[in-house]
Amino acid sequence: MTDAPPIRRNRSGLFAPIGLFLIVLVLWSVWWFVLAGQVRERLDAQVEALRAGGWDVAYTGLGTSGWPFRVRLEAENVSVTAPSGHALSAPDLAAEANAWNPDKWVLVAGDGLVLTRADKGKVAVRGQFIRASVHGLTQRWPNVAVEMARPEFTAHAGAEVFPIARAERIEFYLRPHLAPAGTPGSDDSVDVLFRLIEAEGRPDGPVEGLARNGKLTAQIEAVVEDAARLQGPDAAGVFAAWTRAGGRFTAVRGELSAGESRATLSSDVLSAGADGRLEGEVALQAVKPLPALAGLAGSPSGAVNRAGAAGAAAAGAVAGPPGDDIALSLTFREGRTFLGPFALAPAPRLF
Repeated sequence: MTDAPPIRRNRSGLFAPIGLFLIVLVLWSVWWFVLAGQVRERLDAQVEALRAGGWDVAYTGLGTSGWPFRVRLEAENVSVTAPSGHALSAPDLAAEANAWNPDKWVLVAGDGLVLTRADKGKVAVRGQFIRASVHGLTQRWPNVAVEMARPEFTAHAGAEVFPIARAERIEFYLRPHLAPAGTPGSDDSVDVLFRLIEAEGRPDGPVEGLARNGKLTAQIEAVVEDAARLQGPDAAGVFAAWTRAGGRFTAVRGELSAGESRATLSSDVLSAGADGRLEGEVALQAVKPLPALAGLAGSPSGAVNRAGAAGAAAAGAVAGPPGDDIALSLTFREGRTFLGPFALAPAPRLF
């Protein structure tokens, strides 16, 4: 009796999944390289548009990586300078998005930033992390979030000192204005939110005086109307053309905490004058404002009108006991900040 020949099994089915995987891999790789090329093209186009508008943009060593699941752009010695002279630079900057969702990007400045203030010099910013995210790029206004964890600010030699030495966190958020459909001007407005958490002022500066060697925490939100005018370059500053066209901050709300003092603030409308300084009136409901005013009056900073702060503190003492809530009015006019009739300091400058 002879042995039966061995049965040969058809193994073609084993190669089918491998072949399918290779096909998918090739197609995905083609998609990835096309996407990476489009990202580089759009970046180059945006840079050229900025340069044509008077901005100075420079970088070295731009590279693309992240295959297969991410698209990552990395560049060194990045510098962006506005026509006004304000600038932001970073030794290295990375931007990354998922290849299957290139509508959301995360930017990270791994070695910190250098902020250049046009007439005040450079300030180095370092922290646990400095990052930003942008998504909704197909919207008229994308959603933007900027976060700094434990940032520290150090002025370069010869530069004017920065009012804040360090903070626990700094956050900024921007989104399309949330308003009922059809509301006039809503499509051209954005909502903004700024948070400064447990900030410490520089020695002998106004923030240190205000917080009485404690910490300053602030949260301010507002609607920026006619925001499209913020996109155009302007030698006077990013807010200059917007202000000249009647741009305004509306629905301003906020909370402040400085040492023992607390306050909530609100304003229907704030704008800026021809000199770029804030104009308008802010209503304050303050708890224990006297320690903050007394600390401001004792600050040796040249930016503080100590006589005005002392007068405001004295008037506050007359208005009610130190622990009571006191209604106050903060007014920005003629380039200065007034608490009632008392001038405290220059008004904040937008440009």
